[in-house]
Amino acid sequence: MAVRELRYLGDPVLTTPADPVTHFDRKLQALVDDLMDTVLQPGRAGLAAPQIGVGLRVFSYNVGGLHGYVVNPQIVELSEEMQEGPEGCLSVPELWFPTRRAAQATVKGVDAKNKPISVTGTKELARCLQHETDHLDGMLYLDRLEPDVRKEAMRKARESQWFWRGDNGK
Repeated sequence: MAVRELRYLGDPVLTTPADPVTHFDRKLQALVDDLMDTVLQPGRAGLAAPQIGVGLRVFSYNVGGLHGYVVNPQIVELSEEMQEGPEGCLSVPELWFPTRRAAQATVKGVDAKNKPISVTGTKELARCLQHETDHLDGMLYLDRLEPDVRKEAMRKARESQWFWRGDNGK
């Protein structure tokens, strides 16, 4: 178990759809443990495996005292009611932009032993479930922004110290 280093915008792993988990073994349990250790750091709400460089469909969450993980998650229900509010991302640090999401979401998947689990959330947890599932589909919240806001976000990201450029070790 370890707190893993994060990957940042520009790293191709973040825009590549993650592969489904097919082996439920010690390696998967170690990944889940690392995701949980990493998301339980202060100020973190969710973390998808690609954000630590692993291209598998697994994410962890830590919202409002609820924490856990889902393997092979699929969004199975979104409310018609919407919410709009500031959204950020560990892979796009320090940048928050208004993002529209369903007010309630349900994700179904399995645990590390391949037993079915379901997580339903409203407000911040609903936002987190949608955000992390997007990561597994190779999508960042920036992709959901209005075009003019996305342009501003990308400019700010490229100007940042953390932006992954491929040739500078980030």
